[in-house]
Amino acid sequence: MPEPSPRHEIAHLGYVELFTPEPEKSLDFFVRVLGLTENGTDGDSVYLRTWDDYEHHSLKLTATKTSGVGRTALRASSEDALKRRVVALEQRGLGVGWVDGGTGIGPSYLFRDPDGHEFELYWETERYDPPEHLRPALKNQAQAYPGRGVGVRRLDHVNYLARDAEANGRFVCDALGGRVTEQIRLDSGAISGQWTHFAQKSYDLVYTNDWTKSSGRLRHIAFAADTREDILRAADIALDNGVHIETGPHKHAIQQTFFLYVYEPGGNRIELCNPTARLIFAPDWEPVTWTEAERAKGQAWGLKTIESFHTHGTPPVD
Repeated sequence: MPEPSPRHEIAHLGYVELFTPEPEKSLDFFVRVLGLTENGTDGDSVYLRTWDDYEHHSLKLTATKTSGVGRTALRASSEDALKRRVVALEQRGLGVGWVDGGTGIGPSYLFRDPDGHEFELYWETERYDPPEHLRPALKNQAQAYPGRGVGVRRLDHVNYLARDAEANGRFVCDALGGRVTEQIRLDSGAISGQWTHFAQKSYDLVYTNDWTKSSGRLRHIAFAADTREDILRAADIALDNGVHIETGPHKHAIQQTFFLYVYEPGGNRIELCNPTARLIFAPDWEPVTWTEAERAKGQAWGLKTIESFHTHGTPPVD
């Protein structure tokens, strides 16, 4: 029998580990300002969840000496799909090996992308069982709406910085079955950014060339809210709480996302976004390519793009 297509063998982004040198302040930001719910601790880490992600946690916040991204978890679409993707990873020499499942997940396979970012792939998972005071009225909702802060609904995507965005995007497609939905091609012919997805959501993992030529850094993680009005309200909430607003609210041309970028107390960039219900259903979708001249125009609309939008990443580079 022919080898099954890798398409759809990764179901979705599971959780992201974020490093912070300001653990108490960062925890306050995610709980009180963004509206996440704490769901356990493990050593120097706190598990946090958005109100409509169905698994144990959406974010693992870990106290460290510096900022940046730790492990990113991806859930496979079945146990067999997990095994097939492990073979593909090992064939490319980027596998690390099997480990016992951490909090909320079963056995997982560790690997790295070509840039060195750490990932784990798993199938078995713990669905969130809310305590009585967080039990929703509607049984098809993971948790009662917290009514606190921005109240983000779900973890949406991760944008990594990389030495070579195209090589990492190609890895996501070839080894994990992702697909490039949009990209930026410079006048030199080089690809400076690629947006990839696994299912109908228009992007899950993004790679952007790191201007410092460093490896393993983070550009931002993003949480989705229901409406554009939530993003406007988030700007007011950030202002009231002394949170640094980097840029926005504006609308991206790429992917058409309505967004606000802020820095959490540990120094990591956080995007609050409304993807405007944009989904991709075409099985033969061709990547949309933006030219250097088109990108020079900035956002779809809003204020001029500020310099730090292109230069800020974590951990910081001297």
